[in-house]
Amino acid sequence: MTSWSYLYSDQIMCHSATIHCLHAEQSPQSATMRQCGNERCAMALWTVNDIPDQSGRTFLVTGANSGLGYITSLELARRGARVLMTARDETKGRAAVARIRSIVPRAQLELHIFDMADLEQVKQFALELITNETAIDVLINNAGIMMPPRTLTPQGFELQFGVNHLAHFALTGLLIERLSKGQDPRVVTVTSDLHKRGTIHFDDLTGAKTYGRVAFYAQSKFANAVFGLELDRRLRAHQSPVRSLLAHPGYSATNLQLSGPTGFLNLFMRIGNRFMAQTAEMGALNLLYAACAADVEGGQFFGPDGRNEMKGYPTLVEAVSSAKDPVLADRLWQLSVELTGVRSF
Repeated sequence: MTSWSYLYSDQIMCHSATIHCLHAEQSPQSATMRQCGNERCAMALWTVNDIPDQSGRTFLVTGANSGLGYITSLELARRGARVLMTARDETKGRAAVARIRSIVPRAQLELHIFDMADLEQVKQFALELITNETAIDVLINNAGIMMPPRTLTPQGFELQFGVNHLAHFALTGLLIERLSKGQDPRVVTVTSDLHKRGTIHFDDLTGAKTYGRVAFYAQSKFANAVFGLELDRRLRAHQSPVRSLLAHPGYSATNLQLSGPTGFLNLFMRIGNRFMAQTAEMGALNLLYAACAADVEGGQFFGPDGRNEMKGYPTLVEAVSSAKDPVLADRLWQLSVELTGVRSF
């Protein structure tokens, strides 16, 4: 299979969306929430300094060797969490662990190497965690690939749909029972504002008829949004303690934009990363808020508070209306069960 870097769910090409108002009372050390009429507004200037102590909790972060996954793992380690970091490349994974430990000497880190593009490896990883009775409190579905030439996974799925959606669908389903026993258990699925341009190509999932790099990336990110919301509905129906949340990082400069695109598109990404994007540290705040903030509710979606959700601090945002369609969500869910062989609900 063609080798691509399965890095961190991030995005570009953000589009107009309703931006929620931002109201909060900010102290020198922390931010607090308050009500804005009938609308619950997000924290103003919520930063890593506001992450509560995470001692005694275990987080599983996919795609953790750089970008958003690395920053998320680093900040969780700073707050005392045990972090299970996954990576495809062992050398890069070990380097990421070493970097974190150079900053947080007592960081509790475990590195797990497997390829998210291969469902058999995903299933083997989950089985090992279950067999070893590994405690998991929060799963952060972060790993992803962006806009490569058309490529298929070992199981024959289009690469972006396979890595960004199906692998995380399978991993979540296999680990959901384990998560239900955790402390304040959550599943955070990382999508993109580009999900608003997405749809599910049910009649051409592999792009065999027509493949567009951007269109199939948008499809995978749309699937992430649909999955996160449908997971919330199913968890509530089963009265599970696990909360399903969505997050997107705005336009954040990471290696994701450079690992898949080629030619002119790659050049465009490099220019955008340098002159338009916010830092990966800012983008990761949305993931960290969803994973750690005390006042979140299942089904909520967090993204940047700035114009078009491209940059800024975490706030509540909205998924595109089509992603909230329960009929479409059930169809995608059943298809995902069929393709992965993983049934959780």
